[in-house]
Amino acid sequence: MIPAVVTFSAGGAELALRIAAATGGRVHHCGFNGENALALIPRLFLEGTPIVGICASGILIRLLAPHLADKKEEPPVLAVSQDGKSVIPLLGGHHGANQLARWLAEQLGAHAALTTASDGKFTRSLDDPPPGWELSRGDESKPAMMAMLVGAKIAIEGHAPWIAEAGYPVSSMGQIKVLVTEQKLKIDRGLVYHPKTLVVGVGCERGTEASEVIDLIQFALDRENLSSQSIAALATVDIKADEAALHEAAAHFRVPLRLFTVAELNQERYRLTNPSAIVEAEVGTPSVAEASALKAGLIVVQKLKSARATCASAIAA
Repeated sequence: MIPAVVTFSAGGAELALRIAAATGGRVHHCGFNGENALALIPRLFLEGTPIVGICASGILIRLLAPHLADKKEEPPVLAVSQDGKSVIPLLGGHHGANQLARWLAEQLGAHAALTTASDGKFTRSLDDPPPGWELSRGDESKPAMMAMLVGAKIAIEGHAPWIAEAGYPVSSMGQIKVLVTEQKLKIDRGLVYHPKTLVVGVGCERGTEASEVIDLIQFALDRENLSSQSIAALATVDIKADEAALHEAAAHFRVPLRLFTVAELNQERYRLTNPSAIVEAEVGTPSVAEASALKAGLIVVQKLKSARATCASAIAA
């Protein structure tokens, strides 16, 4: 989460630099001899860029009010007092703003003024899981959060220790059902979280279109009813580091592309189900897709081929 750090006066410049250094963000100077805030702030917001303003809350509210629509799509927007003592999440509270406010307050020795109901009782909202888990697309956490605020408990099937760590009461007899699974499933009166445990090994010919790689991966997952939200990474051999299709596919699924050397992939030679003499002659190892997936764990989707690409998926412990 790399924010735009916006200051409206010379007095906030030093604080803006501190915040930018801590977050990796870029500083924008508005006002006299600076950028036009009327154009800059809405543009950043509509692009989905997190915004940290060194200013009064009212300035950001007035600049963004005409552009507020769907809170589910809003990026984090925070106001930080010019003395650096208060950090106030204004928008995107459950999309990272509250977490960013807490973290930034720790860095600055400041107070994070959180006003969302759930954050007064729990350390994170159910629709803001930590890295490694994603709330299933289409699931609505608001009814569950409302039930939690009046004393309901959660029954968890699967591994999600962050729920108890965030302060939620967990019981096998809980009224709110939570399912943690790589499968594309729905449950009544509950929530589904997808853990980031799948690694998709991929290989392709030079110049393959990204759409072919993406479609093959999606087909493979759909065949086993697996959610793409559980993909942790795509993986391939390092000589494919400059293959545009693989980088575009990784960006499509919003995951990193991991690279292995030929020697590393050769370590999986005796575990392969579908070795290829052609691949070994060209690359130096009998498998790229399957061997790359095996680096994560057990194969859950066997090697599949399209005209110019291959993929296989494994699940990590």
